[in-house]
Amino acid sequence: MHIAVTGNIGAGKTTLASKLAEHFGWEVLFEAVEGNPYLAEFYSDMPRWAFHLQMYFLKSRYEQVMQIQRSNRRIIQDRTIYEDAFIFAMNLYKTGIMSENDYGTYRGIFDLMMQTVKAPDLTIYLKADLPKLVRQIEKRGRDFEANISHQYLADLNDHYEEFVNGYTEGKLLVIDVNDLDYVNNAAHFEHVIKEVDKALLYQK
Repeated sequence: MHIAVTGNIGAGKTTLASKLAEHFGWEVLFEAVEGNPYLAEFYSDMPRWAFHLQMYFLKSRYEQVMQIQRSNRRIIQDRTIYEDAFIFAMNLYKTGIMSENDYGTYRGIFDLMMQTVKAPDLTIYLKADLPKLVRQIEKRGRDFEANISHQYLADLNDHYEEFVNGYTEGKLLVIDVNDLDYVNNAAHFEHVIKEVDKALLYQK
C-alpha cells in the first residue's frame, strides 16, 4: 500500500510521516531536502534556480514512486509527485518566477512520467493556515527558509486548496492541523491515528 502525506511548507508532513510509520510499522520515504544542491540558492534567487530545483524534486519523487510501485511493502511518502507539478511549479509559473519555456519543458517531462505513475492508495492532506506555517518554519530554523515570504506561502496554500478540491486520483483524507500538536499532545496524535484508521478501513 502507498500512503502519502501532502501539505504546504511547514505543515508538519515529515514529522507526521515519521510518527505514522513508527506507529503502523510502515517504511517511510522522505522528501529530498537534505543534500539538495538547489534549495538554498533557490530561496536566494528564485528566478535563477526555479527550473533546476523543480527538476531535482521531480526526478527524486519519480524515483520514489518507481521504488514504491516495485515494492510489496506498506510505504508512506513525504509529499507526492502531483504537488511538484500542480502546486509548486504551477505557482512559480503563474507568479512569473519560472519562464513559460521552462514551465513548458517541465510539464512535458512530468506528463511523460505520469504515463507510468499510479496514485497513492491514500493521500493525507495537512491543512494549515499561514500563521501555523510561519510558526512551524520559524521553529525548525532552517537558514535557507528564512527568506520565504508570507505571500509565497499564501500562494501555495491557494494552489493546495484548488488541488485538493479537484483531486480524484484516489482516497483523500483532509486533516486540519491548525490546532493540533501531535508531537507533544498524545490525544492529538490519537485523533490523527483514528482518522487514518478509518480512511484505511474504507480503502480496504
